[in-house]
Amino acid sequence: MAFADWWLMPGLLGMVGGILLGLAARRGRFCTLGAIEDALYANSFNRIRMWALALAFGIAGTFLLAEVGWVDLGQTLYARLAWNPVASITGGLIFGYGMAIAGNCGYGALARLGGGDLRALVIVVVMGIAAYAVLSGPLASLRVMFFATAEAEPGQALGYAHALSDLFGIGTLWPALIVAGALVFWALVDPEFRANRSQVASGLIVGVAIISGWVGTSLLARHSFEIVPVESHSFTAPVGETMLFMMTGSGDGLSFAIGSVAGVVVGALIGSIYKGQFRWEACDDPQELGRQILGGALMGVGAVLALGCSVGQGLSAFSTLTFSAPIVLASIVLGASLGLRHLIQGFGTV
Repeated sequence: MAFADWWLMPGLLGMVGGILLGLAARRGRFCTLGAIEDALYANSFNRIRMWALALAFGIAGTFLLAEVGWVDLGQTLYARLAWNPVASITGGLIFGYGMAIAGNCGYGALARLGGGDLRALVIVVVMGIAAYAVLSGPLASLRVMFFATAEAEPGQALGYAHALSDLFGIGTLWPALIVAGALVFWALVDPEFRANRSQVASGLIVGVAIISGWVGTSLLARHSFEIVPVESHSFTAPVGETMLFMMTGSGDGLSFAIGSVAGVVVGALIGSIYKGQFRWEACDDPQELGRQILGGALMGVGAVLALGCSVGQGLSAFSTLTFSAPIVLASIVLGASLGLRHLIQGFGTV
């Protein structure tokens, strides 16, 4: 394959998965904050069941394909870096609170932007700038000072499945399939959720998108002459990377992350037009705008500390059963719950 083709391949791969995620957001209402809000204030767990189904499919597919050599879990970011629990908890709490204040996570904001919501553009831009300020900008030294990350020790277990494999000698596939099976059972045991074909389909589509990222980047990393990170979808620092690419035309080419971000917007645009939901919207409330700016900034900071957002850790990292993912996801839920309570009951509540 010619160099020009390899230059485009990671971006095209990310875009395909991103389009699937954008469609799931618009057609099945797949949304992290929406799922938490439904559970807390509407006593509805359908969107959490949709999340569980996506996660189950992602875990099972990722480990099945890793078993046959199509996914290289040892080359992921979560395998290369040692887990920092303090950073995971702190980052997750900050991200979750910011998500509630802003009214969307990064993925949700991109999906809303694809539907014509210009308020989401504010969240996306602020979040991307904040993420890069902490990742490699003026706040990077403070991040390193308080939340330093170190390279993983040789032979260190990659996650829960690998730890159980080392302990009992049973391989990594069986623990992964047991976790996936439990999630599928919990998701589909509810007849109301099973009857909602749109949400069931959206959950499966999201799982396919996560798997496609791991498989595609693993194969590209193996066969490309260029350095291709093994990764799947995440939507905080990649938003900043996309902004830099749009402004400078980085010579590194169209990365998976850039394609993924663009794909969500395109997929959401297609989904919103198909359902007749596309309409331009702008913010006419200064207080709302202020919350969105603050929430976007907090999400950018939190996701960098936690090494991923609600999708990056809550789905992509979780599909590899890395140690950090459940802790980050639980912290995001806790932070979002607190943020929603402050929005609904007032900022004087504890």
